[in-house]
Amino acid sequence: MSQNTTLQTEELFKKIISHSKEYGFIYPSSEIYDGLSAVYDYGAYGAELKNNIRAYWWQAMTYLHQNIVGIDAAIFMHPTTWKASGHVDAFNDPLIDNKDSKKRYRADVLIEEHITKLQEKINKEIEKARKRFENFDENLFRSTNPRVKEIQEKIQQIEERFKNALEKNDLQEIKQIILDCEIACPISGTRNWTDVRQFNLMFATQLGSVADEANTIYLRPETAQGIFVNFLNVQKTARMKIPFGIAQTGKAFRNEIVARQFIFRMREFEQMEMQYFVKPGTEMEWYEYWKEARLKWHKALGFSNDYYRFKDHVKLAHYANAACDIEFKFPFGFKELEGIHSRTDFDLSNHEKYSGKKLQYFDVEENRRYVPYVIETSVGLDRLFLAILSAGYKEELVENETRTVLSIPAALAPVKAAVLPLVKKDGMPEIAQKLWEELKYLGKIIYEDKDTIGRRYRRQDAIGTPYCITIDNETLQNETVTIRERDTMQQERIHISKVYSYIEEKTSIKNLLRKL
Repeated sequence: MSQNTTLQTEELFKKIISHSKEYGFIYPSSEIYDGLSAVYDYGAYGAELKNNIRAYWWQAMTYLHQNIVGIDAAIFMHPTTWKASGHVDAFNDPLIDNKDSKKRYRADVLIEEHITKLQEKINKEIEKARKRFENFDENLFRSTNPRVKEIQEKIQQIEERFKNALEKNDLQEIKQIILDCEIACPISGTRNWTDVRQFNLMFATQLGSVADEANTIYLRPETAQGIFVNFLNVQKTARMKIPFGIAQTGKAFRNEIVARQFIFRMREFEQMEMQYFVKPGTEMEWYEYWKEARLKWHKALGFSNDYYRFKDHVKLAHYANAACDIEFKFPFGFKELEGIHSRTDFDLSNHEKYSGKKLQYFDVEENRRYVPYVIETSVGLDRLFLAILSAGYKEELVENETRTVLSIPAALAPVKAAVLPLVKKDGMPEIAQKLWEELKYLGKIIYEDKDTIGRRYRRQDAIGTPYCITIDNETLQNETVTIRERDTMQQERIHISKVYSYIEEKTSIKNLLRKL
């Protein structure tokens, strides 16, 4: 029997970061030069996991829908693209410094975290009452308990002030909210704040050999614009009819002033985005459709429903008429995992304006041209990677020893199976090598013959390998092997000729896709 060892959230996060480096998932970039802030490299197993996550997203988007196709647009784009998209003028973060600690924070995040703490107080009051009363009615308790009502009213007041300040870009009011809420710097513990200032997040560089302003271009801060400028190219060449989608994965770059929490917020990251083009007036219907479809995609990974929730945006972006996030419960709290936005016709209309080229769809059925509206789904690949590690990392007591295991969905696991000869003699290594040759077409398969079989099991548990195949004395007698399952540690014997089909069935991405 195994027993879960409960980890505190801060301790858990530190363990995940340490585990990621020790077992070849993630390293600090340029580590021999003391690293580069908020930039990371993916190791042998990290690269495999990342590729598998990307494949799951790509196949779910482009294989399961007849009307969604993919592209791969360039990172460099004409600089006017970013003027048309609004990034040159509006892609800013409100930042504030603490004069005592010299630390810089996103002002909006400070306020949001304060609201979260207030909400946690309400949750504690509810849990106390739930334990005291047998027939507990949460809605009644929320509406009648003076303490809870007081906190709820405070949250509503802060949210209303915050929303108004963001809409008016009133930086002084944002600072005043921080002061009125008595929000202190986590490092210094003081409330000695500077004024709030806006910082543009785009990286600028020069195209060609002459470094002047005319040749300034940007590293793309999002992948979406590559889709919008190719809208008509794709629609015509792929013969697409409204509604249809264009999907893309790729690197994006943001000069995050406040980058923290490991790979959650980085300066170089990867996005998986799909822009869905619809008839004007139908956008809210499709917005609701993609909200539910994307949540279902995440839940197909098999983690508890408690890890997910929707959160509507307090302030809508300049291009949106509706927006929400799918938030995931990371060790440091609920944070954005994926955004779903109704972008209206802002992007295509602005690219029409700045380029002088028509970006309209001719609707044969209605015999008219129009600029489509767009529903966007955008998920951070690196954040999803961290979510999978966070939900999958476990420490269990097994026979008075701690077993560390990554319970990664088998279809996404960096190593699909490990082939392990019990000993390095009696022909077992030769049989194991032959089996490895057969299985290698299914994905990353490990052959290992060093250390005791128990230690090899533990090493595979730690990197998330779902199945270990052991060649032993009985294999020599009747050609059967032992297959050990990672999470349950249960073992079964099957004939060696059936191993290929067994591993193929258990580790295929099709298992996830069939849930959608």
